[in-house]
Amino acid sequence: MNIVVCVKYVPDATADRHFEADNTVDRVGVDGLLSELDEYAVEQALQVKEKLGDDSTVTVLTVGPDDAADAVRKALQMGADKGVHVSDEAIAGSDALATSLVLAEAIKKLESTAGYDLVVCGMASTDAGMSVVPAMLSERLGVPQVTFGSEVTVEGSTVTIRRDGDTATETVEGTLPLVLSVTDQSGEARYPSFKGIMAAKKKPVETWSLSDLGVDAEAVGLSAAWTAVEGTEARPPRTQGEVVTDEDGSGATALVDFLASKKFI
Repeated sequence: MNIVVCVKYVPDATADRHFEADNTVDRVGVDGLLSELDEYAVEQALQVKEKLGDDSTVTVLTVGPDDAADAVRKALQMGADKGVHVSDEAIAGSDALATSLVLAEAIKKLESTAGYDLVVCGMASTDAGMSVVPAMLSERLGVPQVTFGSEVTVEGSTVTIRRDGDTATETVEGTLPLVLSVTDQSGEARYPSFKGIMAAKKKPVETWSLSDLGVDAEAVGLSAAWTAVEGTEARPPRTQGEVVTDEDGSGATALVDFLASKKFI
């Protein structure tokens, strides 16, 4: 089975993040990493491969700037077999529609050589959280989708997931080839071992441009985006809190008054 895992390189949530002049996120001048939610997708792909016990291949695919190769490298260290990095200056500022286009064309290029049976995604990216790229990929590839899986089973050509909602649990099935997305409840992602880190250095990683995929630069980027950020402003600095002394037993009253003034009670 040929499995493709779509991953994203995102700004580190603990880093000091900034916006560019065009209101896009600065992805070059800030530390980044493999999106945590995509680690679950890599884990599920590796588990499927291990359970099948055959010559299945896990290919990691990402779209992003030069540093996005780090996301591919992390997945290879976890156990994926090879990687593809689509990098092109014209992609900067792309929204979910353009991203799904580039991913779909990259998967089609992979299909022309080795084919694919299963495309695995995380439930969302940690920097945007739109949760729509898997569905868009399904539409562009013309294959079924089974999304938000918290438990995944692959038997023959059938993929079955358990989808846990707020009020009910569903069982959803689809027939390969298909697009699968998994949640952070699907199983803890493994840590790269020392052996995995060393082995990843020898695994192949290809870098493709838009021209390699036959994608017009005018179809991607900020100018082609259907969504845009109108403006941004810095978070206000934290102010010193109010300290109430309780020397005369009035502390409780002061606390109630404070909560009432903030409309918490």
